[in-house]
Amino acid sequence: MRAELEIAQSDREAPPVDRLIEDLGEALELLGEVESVALAIVHVLVVDDDERLGELTARGLRRLGFDAESAGRLRTLRPREVVVFDLGVSGSLDAAEIAALKVAKPIVVTGAADPSSRALAEDLGASSYIVKPVELDELAAAIKRRAST
Repeated sequence: MRAELEIAQSDREAPPVDRLIEDLGEALELLGEVESVALAIVHVLVVDDDERLGELTARGLRRLGFDAESAGRLRTLRPREVVVFDLGVSGSLDAAEIAALKVAKPIVVTGAADPSSRALAEDLGASSYIVKPVELDELAAAIKRRAST
């Protein structure tokens, strides 16, 4: 980054601002990853079709010390991010999202305890299967187990 600025200055040109912003973003992302590892911060994404319930769950997890956020849809995941996934969202996933979810080995939460829901959770590569209503302590224990693998 410094070299680019010096070259632009010596050539009397405007610095490549877009490139510099991109480099800075990359550096901040890497710094965040180092900080997460050094401080043992566990990032959690709560994906629930009931956005209010998802936010309440994320808020409870934040009170327990997790870096948690909620979403109504699956988004691009951060490295080592733990996903708490409501099976109600599974019908809206495309093939790429299903593949990403399988890699993430989500903690599946659902109101259904039937065999087909368990089979769907297994197909999604679930690391844990928890039936709603979810106790935060039980969910926190599942998150800690998932984060340690």
